[in-house]
Amino acid sequence: MRPPAEIPFSRLSAEATLAVGFEPGAVASEDAVWVPVRTSGTLTRIAADGNVLGTPVAVGSEPCASLVVAFGSVWVPLCGDQVIARVDPKEQKVTARPALAVASGDGQIATSAGSVWAVADRKGVLSRIDPDTGAPVAEVYVAPGASAVEAGKDALWVISAGEPNNQRAAGRLTRVNPHSNEVIEEIAIGRTPLSIAVGEGAVWTLNADATVTRVDPETNKVVATISVGGDIPAGDIAAGAGSVWVSTPGVPIIRIDPRTNRAAQRFTGEGGGAILVAHGSVWVAAGPRLTWRLDPRLVETVRP
Repeated sequence: MRPPAEIPFSRLSAEATLAVGFEPGAVASEDAVWVPVRTSGTLTRIAADGNVLGTPVAVGSEPCASLVVAFGSVWVPLCGDQVIARVDPKEQKVTARPALAVASGDGQIATSAGSVWAVADRKGVLSRIDPDTGAPVAEVYVAPGASAVEAGKDALWVISAGEPNNQRAAGRLTRVNPHSNEVIEEIAIGRTPLSIAVGEGAVWTLNADATVTRVDPETNKVVATISVGGDIPAGDIAAGAGSVWVSTPGVPIIRIDPRTNRAAQRFTGEGGGAILVAHGSVWVAAGPRLTWRLDPRLVETVRP
């Protein structure tokens, strides 16, 4: 099935334009969105009410992967320092730096069942971290080429690209029980999964073969493979506000309708590569040092 006609990204009207680069790994808290800035080693808070940018918080060398908000803190993986920084959102300062490196700078970490979870080895090691001590307390072995973990539907979902010398092999989605540390299911998905999201009744993976795989968490089965068009060397995926949202460099937004399992809109232009649904809005990279906040209902109304 062909992807939809392209729409210029400039056709959209932002509710707010913010002078900060929006990077993969941004995360929402109750009252804000937190954006890592890799080049400066900082974390910037955007107030959800008023869109006010806070003073950048120094966190360390090369913030990477995704952030998570849990246990009263913002957790920031640092690829340069090989640690995960724990940041107090009220004091806006680093309070701890557990010595645990993430396996992929483009990956994701998650929180579930009273723990923080991170892929610590691309060979397929998922680490369970005690939030009080910062120490790993368990390891779960998943499919090789693991890069990211997401929590949802009372499970952990880990994407893996497979062995590095087999670029044509299908990716894998591993379901883990966070209460027992047991692998429940391993599911074949699209080639070289890049990012993962849980929402709108499903688990979604963005794959480098220009597809999005939809998995039913009730049956652990693939129920749709959705073409999004073009080459996808990198990108981000989010689910919420009635849609699934993909962002890749040069294609800031691809909106998927989960009712039809089709790409409904494809916006092209400068920006792209990072996207988040939070506080009733879609937040997207609109340029190297620019974030747009968009009303998802207005995005849906734009036609070619």
